[in-house]
Amino acid sequence: MTTVQAPRSDAASASAETFDSLNPATDEVVGTYPVHTAEQVEAAVARAREAARWWDSLGFDGRAERLRRWKGILARRLTDLCEVVRQETGKPRGDAQLEAVLAIEHVAWATRNARKVLGRQRRSPGLLLSNQAATVEYQPLGVVGVIGPWNYPVYTPLGSISYALAAGNAVVFKPSEYTPGVGKWLADAFAEAVPEQPVLQLVTGFGATGAALTRADVDKIAFTGSTATGKKIMAAAAERLTPVIIEAGGKDPVLVDADADLDAAAEATVWGAFSNSGQTCIGVERVYVHERVHDEFVAKVVERAERVRAGSGPGDQYGPMTMPAQLDVVRRHIADALARGGRALVGGADTVGDRYVQPTVLVDVPEDSLAVREETFGPTVTIAKVTDMDEAVAKANDSAYGLGSTVFSKRRGLELARKLRTGQTAINAPLSFAGIASLPFGGVGDSGFGRIHGPEGLREFARAKSIARQRFTPPLALTTFARTAKTEALVGKLIARLHGRS
Repeated sequence: MTTVQAPRSDAASASAETFDSLNPATDEVVGTYPVHTAEQVEAAVARAREAARWWDSLGFDGRAERLRRWKGILARRLTDLCEVVRQETGKPRGDAQLEAVLAIEHVAWATRNARKVLGRQRRSPGLLLSNQAATVEYQPLGVVGVIGPWNYPVYTPLGSISYALAAGNAVVFKPSEYTPGVGKWLADAFAEAVPEQPVLQLVTGFGATGAALTRADVDKIAFTGSTATGKKIMAAAAERLTPVIIEAGGKDPVLVDADADLDAAAEATVWGAFSNSGQTCIGVERVYVHERVHDEFVAKVVERAERVRAGSGPGDQYGPMTMPAQLDVVRRHIADALARGGRALVGGADTVGDRYVQPTVLVDVPEDSLAVREETFGPTVTIAKVTDMDEAVAKANDSAYGLGSTVFSKRRGLELARKLRTGQTAINAPLSFAGIASLPFGGVGDSGFGRIHGPEGLREFARAKSIARQRFTPPLALTTFARTAKTEALVGKLIARLHGRS
C-alpha cells in the first residue's frame, strides 16, 4: 500500500493503508483515501475537542457567519459537487443536484434558526416558587461523530452535520467507504470557510474506522445505514454510554384511496420506487390500493414504469447499483416473490444485471414474502389490492420498519396519515417531508430513533440546561430545617385551594 498525505480537514496524519473509490458504472478508480486507524480517529476527536471550545465561544452570530460562508461555497460550486457525487454513486447529475440543493436548504435553515430554537428561554416558575426566575437554554454537546451512508452522500449526512455545527458542536465525519470523495469535498469546503480550527474533520475507511469513531471520546453518534449495523453501533456506543441517533432502513408504503388522483399517485409511485435505483431509505417499496381503483392504478403504473430505464446514457433515468452486494438482495427478493405466486407486470427475474437493475413491478405477492417483509433497497415495488383503507393501514403498519409513508386521498388524507406507524407521512405528493427543513425526520421500530432536521434536530445535538435564580426571599421557607409547623399548615391549605378542586 502507498502512503497518501491527508488534506487539512482530514485526520492529521495519513494512514499507511489506503483504499480506492470506484465509479460503480465503470469500475474506474476516482480516488484513493487513507484507512484511518483507531489511534488516528482518537487523535481527530481530541483535536475536535479543542476546536469545539473555540466554535462554542463564537456564539450564534459567529457560527452563523461562518456557516453562511460554507453554504455559499456549496451553492457556488454546486456543479463540482454534483460531479463528485456522480462519479462515486453513478447517479445522474440531476439527481445529484436534487440532493445537494435540499442539503443546502437544510444548512440555511439550521443556521437561521439555531438561536431561536436553542437560545435562552424563560419558563414559568409556578405560584409556589414565584420568587424564582426560571430559564432554560441548550448548550452544545461537544464533539459529534457522524457516520454517513452512500446512497445520498450529501443530503443525508449534512442533515446531521449542519444541525450539529449550528448547535455549537465540532464534528468528526466518517463517510461511507463507497463515497469518501464526497465527504472529502464537503470537509474541504468547510475548512475553506472556517480555516481557524478543525471544527469539521474527516476520517475514512471501512467498518473498523466507524467502530473506532463510535468507541472514541465523542458526545453523540449520528448514524445512517442498515438496521443490522445500527444495532452494532448502539452496542459499541453503550460501552461509554454515548447517546446515538439511528436512521436505519425502511419498507415504506403508499396508500391509494378510492378518491385519489390516480395519475399523481402512479407518478409518485414510479418516482419513489425507481429513482436513485431504488436505493432510498424512504423510497416506495409497497403500495396498497383500494379495490375500486386497483386495476386502473396498476395500468397507470405499468405504463409509466415501462418508459423508465436504468443506464448511463443521456436518455436513462437512473444509474447503477452503488453497492454490488445489493444486487443479490434484489435478485433474491424478486425470485422469492415469483416463486410464491407473484407476477411481474414490468421487469422480473431477468432485470438484475451486473451493474444495473431495470424496473420491476410485482403484483399478487404474498404479504409474508421477502419482497414485502424485508427492505429491498432496489428498483422494485409490490402493489396489493385492499377492500378498504382500514385494511390498507393494517397491512402498511404490519412491518418491523416505520420510516416514511405516503397517502393519496382527497377526503381522508390527514386521517389516514395519522394512523400510519411511521416517523413521517406525505399526503398527495412523493416524499415531500424530506425537503421541508422545519420538519423533524426519523423512524420508529427497526427504522431507528431520534430525529434530525427542524427544531427537534437542533435539540438532538444540544443538552438542556435549566437555571433557577432566586429573585427575593420567599415568604414561606420550605427548604430549611427551620421550617415550622405553621408554615407546613399554610402550604397544605394553599395546595388544597389551588389543586384540590375537581
